[in-house]
Amino acid sequence: MHGVRGNTEVIRRRITYSRVPCRLRWAATGVGAAGGTFPGPATGSCVRRQIIDTGPGEQLDQPLPEAVRQRVVELAAEVVGALRADEIPAPLRRVARFEPRRRARLAATPIATQLEKDTDFRERVAEVVREGQPELAAALDSGTVPAAADPVNVAALAYLIRPPGWPERVETARRDLERSALAADEAETIRKLAELQEQIAAAKATRTEEIDKLRTELRSSRAENAELRKKLHESRTRAKREHARAEELDRQAGEERAGAAAAGAATEAELRRLRARLSQAESAVENTRRAAREGRNLDETRLRVLLDALTDATKGLREEIGLPTGITRPADSVGAVAPQQPGHRTLPGRALADSDPALLDQLLMLPQVHLIIDGYNVTKTGYGDIPLSDQRSRLISGVGVLHAQTKAEVTVVFDGAELDAPVAVQAPRGVRVLFSAPGQTADDLIGQLVRAEPGGRAVVVISSDQEVCDSARRADARPAPASLLLRRLSRT
Repeated sequence: MHGVRGNTEVIRRRITYSRVPCRLRWAATGVGAAGGTFPGPATGSCVRRQIIDTGPGEQLDQPLPEAVRQRVVELAAEVVGALRADEIPAPLRRVARFEPRRRARLAATPIATQLEKDTDFRERVAEVVREGQPELAAALDSGTVPAAADPVNVAALAYLIRPPGWPERVETARRDLERSALAADEAETIRKLAELQEQIAAAKATRTEEIDKLRTELRSSRAENAELRKKLHESRTRAKREHARAEELDRQAGEERAGAAAAGAATEAELRRLRARLSQAESAVENTRRAAREGRNLDETRLRVLLDALTDATKGLREEIGLPTGITRPADSVGAVAPQQPGHRTLPGRALADSDPALLDQLLMLPQVHLIIDGYNVTKTGYGDIPLSDQRSRLISGVGVLHAQTKAEVTVVFDGAELDAPVAVQAPRGVRVLFSAPGQTADDLIGQLVRAEPGGRAVVVISSDQEVCDSARRADARPAPASLLLRRLSRT
């Protein structure tokens, strides 16, 4: 681009490229773009026209091939970074500080647009490219391009330098690229065709194998079908024989039933005779017992004295060896999470409604009764609108008063899954508070507590959960609804 700023030698060299007349484009003063002065207005405008264009008819009929366009943009992107700020077109100043490859990637369209519209910018790029590739540029000027030269590079330089016939150079590159692309497409098509032929051959081979396999399976199926038909015929024949035999057995059974009826009548007569003899024997035994009882009074008196002595000895021995008076309750052996650690027994009762608190009083009066309470089931039934901690405290406090009144063994079971963290619970004396272990529900823990009790002990389970009640009932415990306990606690 030094040629535009006053390098008359470059301008003179460019003028030789075209012999067509030029139109006036500069002002009458003849001043160049960078302040250079030329011999006159007409001469200056002519030189300016020769730098921009080599002829009025040399233009592209269609856009640059994509590969040529990318090469042109790359060359221009390299040059933009080396230009002074006032030499860089305004649309490209924002990307001028970018690395060349990034500049070419992000500003490809603005660069291509400036090359097409801004002749000064294109001439600057062309001058730098000419200096970087002098041999190829000289060949383009002379019209003899080496046959081994890259057609894309040749077309890019031709587009920038614009020697005579440059559109033909671009079109030649376009044709070469199209031929290359066509050849590549043809090679790819041939490769795909070969693959398809191989796949077809493989499919035919597979189909043949499958047909042979199916024919073999068909022959095998036919043989199996014939065998099954034979077995079916044999089964039908055997079934007919079995049916005839069953009819014969039915006939024999009828005869045996008739004989058994006759034998039963004879047996009934014999049974009446034996009952009469048994009555006589029972009378004789009763007489014998009466006589033995009268003679046994003395023996019983002696046995009573011996038993009293044995009782006194046992009491003295217990006091001597200091046996503990308390024992571990069966419910204490059931694994559960304690506060600081992690039966529907058929019981007698008067005809009272399940909602009558007197029923619970009656049940708690049974000897050694064990009251098991489904904690959250009761609290959420009675006062589920308060926090869980308050629910637990309220229930435990209430059953503590109930224990003090009845002296019954009380166990309150809560679901450990409801806990965010281990909690400390101050249980009243005589009240056991348990939480289910991880992976265990309160229902499971209640079932374990009921099954741990010995048969015959009175166990009452307080819950409105039907599944818990059914489980307690199967274990011979006495279930009662949560509302019954809530009504009873409201009286304390």
